[in-house]
Amino acid sequence: MRIVFIGAGQLTLATAPILIARRHDVVIIESDRDKIDAISEELDCGFIHGDGTKPAILREAGPKEADLLFCLTDNDQNNILASLVGRSLGFERVVTRISSTEYQQICAELGLSDTIIPDQTIARTLADMVEGREALELSTYVKGDARFFSYRVREGAEGAVEALELPAQTRVVCVYRGDEFILPQPGTTLRAKDEVVLITHRTHLGELDERYGEAAAKEREVAAENAADQ
Repeated sequence: MRIVFIGAGQLTLATAPILIARRHDVVIIESDRDKIDAISEELDCGFIHGDGTKPAILREAGPKEADLLFCLTDNDQNNILASLVGRSLGFERVVTRISSTEYQQICAELGLSDTIIPDQTIARTLADMVEGREALELSTYVKGDARFFSYRVREGAEGAVEALELPAQTRVVCVYRGDEFILPQPGTTLRAKDEVVLITHRTHLGELDERYGEAAAKEREVAAENAADQ
């Protein structure tokens, strides 16, 4: 597989050697030339010097030939922008790292379904260890063409879970109502602002993004217009 990393930070430098040892083709995009010079002798992979949020730089990495794009810089906004640019250029799968949970819902609304929050994941693991549990992340079992997709229920779209007109190969996994975790049952009613987590085939991500992402975008536009009027 061909794997592209944006940002030569600690997470990239921990992951890349493992993938290289497993004989994957790795390319690292980094804006700091000195950092590239420092690690190029240690890692047997390709390097591109430049800003990973720029379309011209990402094109050099070969979007059509790549299997994964990891956006792992230390800047959440840059990672989100790079993810959107990468997706538009045709990277098959894009993984977005964010440090602040404030961006989590924004990523969901933008259709960035493969979002990772390393500190949050580690925190849950440590808390479970204190209580003697070894919980496995569900994402560990999502393989092949399966993908997660989440969206926020908007005002006026409330209703029963079974009334959702979902694409084929798509199911509701769970619902978050604030901090409450809900496993949907027949008759479960979705409320405004609930977060619905779906599992779907990757070919349906575009359809889901168009259906729910556009609605979310319109909602933000209306909110901005109302704020301006005030």
